[in-house]
Amino acid sequence: MGSDAATAAGAVFINIDPFVVVALLGLGFLGGMLSGFIGSGGAFVLTPGMMNLGVPGSVAVASNMCHKFPKAIVGSWKRRKLGHVDLKLGLIMAVSAIAGVRVGVEVQNAILEAWGTAGSNLYISVAFVVVLLVVGWTMLRDVRSSMRVGSDDCTAGLAKRVANLNIPPMVRFGAARVRTSLWITVPLGFATGMLAATIAVGGFVGVPGMIYVIGAPAFVASGTELVIAVFSGLEGTIEWGMRGFVDLRLTLLILAGSLIGVQIGALGTTYVKQYMIKLVSALVMILAAVSRAMMVPVYLSGVGLLAVDETTSGLLTLLSSVVLYGTLISAGVLIIVAMLKGKRAAEEARGAAVLPEASTSPELVH
Repeated sequence: MGSDAATAAGAVFINIDPFVVVALLGLGFLGGMLSGFIGSGGAFVLTPGMMNLGVPGSVAVASNMCHKFPKAIVGSWKRRKLGHVDLKLGLIMAVSAIAGVRVGVEVQNAILEAWGTAGSNLYISVAFVVVLLVVGWTMLRDVRSSMRVGSDDCTAGLAKRVANLNIPPMVRFGAARVRTSLWITVPLGFATGMLAATIAVGGFVGVPGMIYVIGAPAFVASGTELVIAVFSGLEGTIEWGMRGFVDLRLTLLILAGSLIGVQIGALGTTYVKQYMIKLVSALVMILAAVSRAMMVPVYLSGVGLLAVDETTSGLLTLLSSVVLYGTLISAGVLIIVAMLKGKRAAEEARGAAVLPEASTSPELVH
């Protein structure tokens, strides 16, 4: 994008007061916890959360891309030690994701040049609503099936059909326990990178794609997406940074909170069933979509397609924030409770296994 557009972006960087500092730290912590738990970069709540604080959508996307890759390094390292990462799958998808990032940045630049910040905000919000509702509803249906049969083995029918395709070159992924064509992984990686660069939520293509198309277990898909996020986040930082859209103040505040939260979220995956990860993902996606939908009339007004008065605009912004932040806090509580319950159950199971062994040891004869 030209220097004029970069200057315009710099002119709308928000002022950061103590309230905004606290809000960004809390947003980063909860978003990081969610990121470590479900494997997404967390931007599907971080980007709307920043926009609700007055950050232009393009700056929110760019700053989230910047904070994404160091957080993803921490999360992927933690998840790999837990055995939740298929490194080969992550690296293969990361290559095409980088190409997707470059295309995505150009798409956002074209929107900014044509309709300005209001148009970019509208595009991001509509894209969020569509993507989150589709993916969230799909995951919710899958969760219902898993809970009904009482099993985590819920490989999608599509994944089973894809597994039967034999289009060379075929690649076997050990940690994911699947064998699939390279031509399946490449477009998934590209779509992940492109969506990450335009609305900063590439994980909402990557994670469901690995689960429902490739057939990877949910915990491996969520861990592997963090590997992809390392590379797509770095590429996005370079592309957006060269255009002057990265606000390092926002990046550092979000990162400070999320680096702590992502470790707690990653640890939580060890103690819960796979369908619990999907349940949390689905509910947060759907409610985040509702939050963004409330802002669509405001942005339509900004581009002159709808008349919305200031009172209504303020009310919609407030309701959007309440729904989004309420969802984040509830998800954080749900993750912690599920983690504690799972940990307690694991400790009780270990204790029960030790007791019978102890009872059979010979008694001392006096």
